[in-house]
Amino acid sequence: MELLKAMGLSALLTGCVALVIGSQGTSGGSLAIYAISYEGFRFFWSWPVFICGSGLAWGIMLLQR
Repeated sequence: MELLKAMGLSALLTGCVALVIGSQGTSGGSLAIYAISYEGFRFFWSWPVFICGSGLAWGIMLLQR
């Protein structure tokens, strides 16, 4: 259950970070931020930020048990 919570928090973190950095027109280097267009809606995403954020949030939740 903690992993699902961590993935939700990581998706929120990734969306915020990618929006700020991606809207400036840069890819963020190793963050690998890219724009996704879906039916006229454009948003930014980064898999490395999502994976690292999920691991960090999951570890913190496991420590709080």
